[in-house]
Amino acid sequence: MKKTAVVILNYNGRKFLEKFLPNVVANSSDVADVIVADNASTDDSVEFMRRNFPGIRLIINDSNGGFSTGYNLALRQVEAEYYCLLNSDIEVTPHWIEPVIELMDGDESIAACQPKLLSYSDREKFEYAGAGGGYIDKYGYPFCRGRVFQEVENDNGQYDDVREVFWATGACMFVRAELYHRFGGLDDSFFAHMEEIDFCWRLKNHGYKIMYCPGSKVYHIGGGTLPKSSARKTYLNFRNNLSLLMKNLPEHKTFPIITYRILLDWLAGLKFLADGSLADLWAVTRAHFSFYSHLPSLKRKRNALKHTKTSQVYQKNIVFKHYLGHKKLFTELEEKDFS
Repeated sequence: MKKTAVVILNYNGRKFLEKFLPNVVANSSDVADVIVADNASTDDSVEFMRRNFPGIRLIINDSNGGFSTGYNLALRQVEAEYYCLLNSDIEVTPHWIEPVIELMDGDESIAACQPKLLSYSDREKFEYAGAGGGYIDKYGYPFCRGRVFQEVENDNGQYDDVREVFWATGACMFVRAELYHRFGGLDDSFFAHMEEIDFCWRLKNHGYKIMYCPGSKVYHIGGGTLPKSSARKTYLNFRNNLSLLMKNLPEHKTFPIITYRILLDWLAGLKFLADGSLADLWAVTRAHFSFYSHLPSLKRKRNALKHTKTSQVYQKNIVFKHYLGHKKLFTELEEKDFS
């Protein structure tokens, strides 16, 4: 057993396994065990793995419980000091593991870490899903160093510093295995999208740090399971964003911030209507009704969690700053507004 286990969750992604798994094996096997967990794929992914990668451990989940449940089921069967949750549509680079593990080995307060995430198709640009590390504003809107909403920056070395962030991308997240299990892993009810933000927030509420390590670099296609324009993705993002606020905000902030977010969500819904995106408007509506119906279970989860003032939160409204204040780049945000 090696110190690190790279675990790739697959759902109907045979084309990605064929394209990217040889590269992962070639650049990882010396220092990590490579494992593929299949989420009850209906394509020939399992047969492909057995035929072409008989030496790679294959975990087969009985059903497709999404990103969250898929990883939770798989990681219960994996022994390692560190897990790396790696999307199947990622090209890794030589020595991509060692800098992250060296950083985490040097500081036991680091619970999770991500590498620099660049675009596979436009290799000079950051990639939407994680870029140079994730943040949220005071109202729960996520953004990244290198990506604010749809504005994605070129990588010119401007984010080449090791830095504490608020969340690490689930596309390529290193995490201490013991902490993953101690704090319950990813929330099964999220299915997919923002589950890593919820998990990182949970860790931060217990005093742990989430880091960005630019010495490690990977290239991500993105949208491998759900395209960026998917109404299903809209539904999951709106529902899960409200859920993570309900679960993780300090008590005195919960009601005012969620009330404000509900109003902003309906403004977003009106924008979808004006743009003729009726499927997205319906997705926002369904997301809210799902959130309201799950409030009792969310409150039970909330009551079981610790809540503290966490760091690396942008204390302004990133929506207003970006769309009305024309702050297109992360570097245009003032450092004093993060606390």
